[in-house]
Amino acid sequence: MIKTVGLVGARGYTGRELIRLIGARNDLELSFASSREYEGRAIGDIAAGAPDGMAFVALGPDAVARSGVDAVILALPNGAAAPFVEAIDRLARGTVIVDLSADYRFDEHWTYGLPEIYGRDAVAAAQRISNPGCYATAGQLAIAPMRDVLSGDAHVFGVSGYSGAGTKPSRKNDLEALKNNLMPYALSGHIHEREMSRHLGAGVRFTPHVAEFFQGIVATVHLEFSEPVEREQLIDRYRAAYAGEALIEILDEIPEVTDIAGRNGAVLGGFALDESGRKAVIVAALDNLLKGAAVQALQNLTLALGLPEFGRD
Repeated sequence: MIKTVGLVGARGYTGRELIRLIGARNDLELSFASSREYEGRAIGDIAAGAPDGMAFVALGPDAVARSGVDAVILALPNGAAAPFVEAIDRLARGTVIVDLSADYRFDEHWTYGLPEIYGRDAVAAAQRISNPGCYATAGQLAIAPMRDVLSGDAHVFGVSGYSGAGTKPSRKNDLEALKNNLMPYALSGHIHEREMSRHLGAGVRFTPHVAEFFQGIVATVHLEFSEPVEREQLIDRYRAAYAGEALIEILDEIPEVTDIAGRNGAVLGGFALDESGRKAVIVAALDNLLKGAAVQALQNLTLALGLPEFGRD
């Protein structure tokens, strides 16, 4: 059975990836892509995978709720999702919502959708799903297998491509400002820091940076353990934690941006230990637009709709 999907906030980089990914499935159909700025413009002008002849529309919350789709993906800036959620709750309660903003990541009434760590059953039973942040996905993947033996805060040093700053002009996506530069920002209290700490149940300290490459994230994660471990024990923990996970690759080597840009999954590697065996460094790399956003949203969407997570053969 084909399920219908509406996309709100379709003009951004993540929206374009979502249009492409939905178009590649034979069990999903894009019913509309809403963008006030692009209203009337052919979707195919900026994104692959849209139905022939489909144009962007500009739908308000009530119109989205009355559209009759099986699911709505909200790819809006932080703080903009609530009117659409309220309208769907009021007019189309059975519609699945996957929200890519940070608006509901701390809401106990929403399911936090990171299937490789927190499981698929809750997502499959949910109608309101909050998609994790890109940095938060990378950091949690690197920390989760060892969270039960941590003796202090995990430290995450993250570097993202400038697509993570979105399409709205700012210094963080200004190529002249980024040229030959590495730009630290949000030095304390970044929302992804709080997101990681909340869902892992462990202390996390996070420092984000943006660089002049377009897409991809590398997170260098420092962990301290209550007891010493051997390197093979450390790697075995990660292999066991992500055994059978199609989108997670464990490497002996240190992953780099060029290893993951344009790829759907995440890579964990490095696995360095100090002489005591109690301090480790793990490197996580993923594409911020894909496993950090659009691919993860499709995982959550298909699980909630009862469809194969990775499409049909």
